Amino acid sequence: MTTMDTTMMNAITPGTGRRSFVARSAQALVEARDRVHATMCVIDARARTLAAQPEEGAATAEYAVVLVAATGFAALLVAVLKSDAVKTMLSNIVKKALNIG
Repeated sequence: MTTMDTTMMNAITPGTGRRSFVARSAQALVEARDRVHATMCVIDARARTLAAQPEEGAATAEYAVVLVAATGFAALLVAVLKSDAVKTMLSNIVKKALNIG
């Protein structure tokens, strides 16, 4: 609160001992300004928080996509390795390797 705010709020109507309309109005304006300032601080904090969160969510989504792709590749690899042609080819490679030694 500034010196002018204090002076305006302490103004007394001469002879009545009551605060004048101007003083009451000044006090109401100062209180309204303080409420607006507090609200703006909260809005600023929320905006900064919302601006930071999408990046964190994007990283989580990227990990999810990578996991789905890796699971799909693993399923394809298992299907290929279970086929008869691949089993025969791998057995022949192992047999040749053991016969050379």
